[in-house]
Amino acid sequence: MASVKIGFIGLGLIGGSIAKAVRRYYPDYEILAFDKNRETLALAVQEGTIHISCSSIDDNFRGCSYIFLCAPVSYNTAYLAQLRELVDKDCILTDVGSVKTSIHEEVTALGMEENFIGGHPMAGSEKSGFANSKAHLIENAYYILTPTSKVAEEKVAAYRDFVSSLKALPVILDYREHDRITGTISHLPHIIASTLVNFVHDTDSKDELMKALAAGGFKDITRIASSSPVMWQQICLKNGKNISAILGKYIEALNQAKLLVDSADDEKLYSMFESSKDYRDSMPNSSAGPIKKQFALYCDIIDEAGGIATIATILASNNINIKNIGIVHNREFEEGVLRIEFYDEESSSKATALLQKYHYIVYEV
Repeated sequence: MASVKIGFIGLGLIGGSIAKAVRRYYPDYEILAFDKNRETLALAVQEGTIHISCSSIDDNFRGCSYIFLCAPVSYNTAYLAQLRELVDKDCILTDVGSVKTSIHEEVTALGMEENFIGGHPMAGSEKSGFANSKAHLIENAYYILTPTSKVAEEKVAAYRDFVSSLKALPVILDYREHDRITGTISHLPHIIASTLVNFVHDTDSKDELMKALAAGGFKDITRIASSSPVMWQQICLKNGKNISAILGKYIEALNQAKLLVDSADDEKLYSMFESSKDYRDSMPNSSAGPIKKQFALYCDIIDEAGGIATIATILASNNINIKNIGIVHNREFEEGVLRIEFYDEESSSKATALLQKYHYIVYEV
């Protein structure tokens, strides 16, 4: 029986992570890839993630069971035309972009609807590139599928099962609905984070006191502003109509909040904060989305030499890896002097129990 062949066009953070997941769960599958960055391809071959490094989109891609378009959104639509003659009737062609309307329209224009099922793994990181890709990046993350109206149900079912086998959580949506939803819960937050960071930068004092005093809360809600500027530029260009409408409604909500502040309406101000708290608290911690949950705890320590080193030693001796550790200077919204961040929930829980065993006062996020 011939080996299943899977092709990747673009091996960045998402493409690389999916390729690594395929390699983990299907070690016998043949994986080939094209990327403009030759160093990326060389690293992928060296690590054993891919078998074949392609210098162009050529005949190597014939006979693929799946072809993943993982380049920036604007490039993906351009690559479709190059794939048109290489895709056979059984191939499932997909992408990983967070905007779907533009690529669906291009697929329709090229007559490739019987092969195409849009894909959007709602996972990511502030860091980009193949070097930061991980096989577990899409694990337990929602993976939205947007089939065309002409693709066979058998293909949709096969792709859904394939996504599940990579430990992601498939959700099937109409591509227009996808763009409206992600415009609100993903694209809008990135714009808010970026404009908020720029607002602080532009209104800060000459000695940058705002920057120095920025609390953990500010850093948490603006963390995603560190994401790739190119990617978010492309998203705003490709999903502009939805984003503009959503921004208009959000600006109305901000104006309403301003009116409540201006009028000193104590009851409505309380109601605004209460309703947002209740809704936010109702969201499950396990919810998988594009903004990854941080696994961290806060801990009280005495200001003495070796205090942080002692905690680090306790955790390291119990094989608990620390992602980040540091003193919290502004604790307006946090309890605890020391903030320790971990790579996963299990490590965070183990660290909490262990430090409590040593009589440290621990506050979980």
